[in-house]
Amino acid sequence: MAKATIVWTKIDEAPALATYSLLPIMRAFTKDADVDIELRDISLAGRILAQFPDILPEDKRVPDELAYLGELVWKPEANIMKLPNISASLPQLKEAIKELQEQGYPLPDYPEDPKTEEEKKIKERYDRCVGSVVNPVLRQGNSDRRLAQSVKEYAKKHPHKLRDVAPNSKSHVAYMKEGDFYQNEKSVIIKKDTKIKYVFEDKNGNQQVLKEVEVGQGDVVDGTFMDRKALREYFKEVIDVAKREDILFSVHVKATMMKVSDPVIFGDAIKVYYNDLFEKHGETLEKLGWEPRFGMQDLENRIESLPEEEKEAIKKTIQEIYKKQPRLYMVDSDNGITNLHMPNDVIIDASVPAVIKNGLKGWGPSGEVDDVVLSIPDRSYATMYKEIVEDIKTNGQFDPTKIGTVQNVGLMAMKAEEYGSHDKTFFPPADGKMKVIDEEGNVLIEHCVNEGDIWRSCITKDIAIRDWIKLAINRAKETGYPIVFWLDEYRAHDRNLIEIVKEELPKYDLSDVEWYIKAPEDAMKYTLARFRKGENTISVTGNVLRDYLTDLFPIIEVGTSARSLSIVPLIAGGGLFETGAGGSAPKHVEQFLKEGHLRWDSLGEFLAFVESLKHAYKQLKTLHNKDDKRILILAETLDKAVGKYLDNDKTPKRKVGELDTRGSHFYLALYWAEELANQTEDKELAEKFAKVYADLKENEQKILDEIKAVEGKPAETGGWYHPDDEKTEKLMRPSQTFNQIIDSLLK
Repeated sequence: MAKATIVWTKIDEAPALATYSLLPIMRAFTKDADVDIELRDISLAGRILAQFPDILPEDKRVPDELAYLGELVWKPEANIMKLPNISASLPQLKEAIKELQEQGYPLPDYPEDPKTEEEKKIKERYDRCVGSVVNPVLRQGNSDRRLAQSVKEYAKKHPHKLRDVAPNSKSHVAYMKEGDFYQNEKSVIIKKDTKIKYVFEDKNGNQQVLKEVEVGQGDVVDGTFMDRKALREYFKEVIDVAKREDILFSVHVKATMMKVSDPVIFGDAIKVYYNDLFEKHGETLEKLGWEPRFGMQDLENRIESLPEEEKEAIKKTIQEIYKKQPRLYMVDSDNGITNLHMPNDVIIDASVPAVIKNGLKGWGPSGEVDDVVLSIPDRSYATMYKEIVEDIKTNGQFDPTKIGTVQNVGLMAMKAEEYGSHDKTFFPPADGKMKVIDEEGNVLIEHCVNEGDIWRSCITKDIAIRDWIKLAINRAKETGYPIVFWLDEYRAHDRNLIEIVKEELPKYDLSDVEWYIKAPEDAMKYTLARFRKGENTISVTGNVLRDYLTDLFPIIEVGTSARSLSIVPLIAGGGLFETGAGGSAPKHVEQFLKEGHLRWDSLGEFLAFVESLKHAYKQLKTLHNKDDKRILILAETLDKAVGKYLDNDKTPKRKVGELDTRGSHFYLALYWAEELANQTEDKELAEKFAKVYADLKENEQKILDEIKAVEGKPAETGGWYHPDDEKTEKLMRPSQTFNQIIDSLLK
């Protein structure tokens, strides 16, 4: 019998803990439909272990599930529930390796400075796990991201708090005026299938081929660089402004997704802000092997190995710097965690909306709230952030009960744009030229660069661009909302996309489609005018703006981007259903380990599973000519249950003894069973779930009490990155009464 298979991803931290409780419910409720749910491990720990099948003993080897899913996304039967995974920084990678070693996995240490060929190969394997490595593999389609109607309506009835903005706010966005990626970008549309090579040429004409890549006709190839000298001068100017105006200094980059370039930008901010540290202790810092791109936390860890006198001298210099320089924006002022502590601590798409929510203020080192300069070096996207900050200063804070919604169609497929540039980012070893040359010897792109500049190239596939345009038009037709292509004619890459958009649009019936092409700053202005009037708009953007806007607007609208629907219609016909943001996941795990209370809200999983079930129904019909209405009934009743879950405020709460994740899962099951019992399309299903609903309702208090009984004390999962399944399942399914009702459905 043909069945649809939904792949549920095993990932990291809080959503991984929640899966132990939620997945049995999903499997139990869908048992009588032609749907199977299988679990595939793409967690950081799972990815690490998969790199070393030759080193690990047979009983400790794991399959490379990410590679499996990388093949699956190119098949029409793909149906993947993708939960938020760690985009690992180097410190996180090393922590995960250490934990696995302590659990008995004979993994090699991470070789920071590999000397032998073997060490280089080990480092290469580990480096495959750093940064955002999952998304580029799975996202072989473009992004359709929006808020579900039930979530939007709930936010209007129960608006979250946005702090008012002071009329004299000095907060502002600062970006480079020259020398940035925006200014230096060059872009070409490839005329025929070819192979291109990236070449560095020194001043004597000696050439070094850095990489070769196959490209196809119609692909857009870019090359650009950031002038490091100009970058450091920019940081110095911004720091001087912050000091003069007595406001907080902050840096906002994307060191996870842009894992090669942005840590270096982050490191240059450290070099400028802590300049005296390098002047006074440069030799010691070099001896420690510390690089600014690792962040100040890494330095703090390394100086512990120094003699007491040297260590104290460095600490003293740092404290003197804090007295001399402007106050730093803080991640955690109680524990002295600054904006410059770790490169992945202040991620632009989450950190800028946090400042907006807080009335354009950040937290300072003494726990004070104050105005802040938002340093966003590159102009490519900083201008749209500047526009929204200035709009709020002029027009005041947004009112969640009155604003419209901003949906997004994002050009994401096949490692599109900057997020596909990691393996084509280079730091010139000397002054010279960077060139992109095709196989016939034509120089497509050429830049004069200085030693150490950040030069990068990205490739945007023709098939991905045209699929993106089609998705935008389909969304416009489905909703009736205007679509705005956020493209800047003064930016080289965008000029080429504008050409393709204008070539592609006449192929469609646009009689009922309102569309515009506007540069990010103007697109933001147009969108905000509609947004404030309660009108809805679809932003049609590249990959980076997709990432930024799909955090920015949901956070303003409903308080979090974790409640967004993130659907990726895969180019091959399958579907990828993402379940929200995992930025708060570490804090939730810390609380759970300390107090046995988990407050991860699985709403993103609930909403994505509705869409995954709808897609499973279509897949069975299309691929196997099978019309299993039960799958649709399950999707529709789950959707209604989610509405009830929100209306009755059964989301997890913050404190021990209040409803937590496990209790919220109980209520989802209760409401879903109720909706299934009340539906009239499938009598057998209704009768079965009428009994389930009655059992759950009758035992409601008993189940909640059994969950509460395990709270208020430390929870031992056996590992942060690689928890013990048996221990964690016991913690996440503590109610025997609830378990018996759910497990009986699987018999």
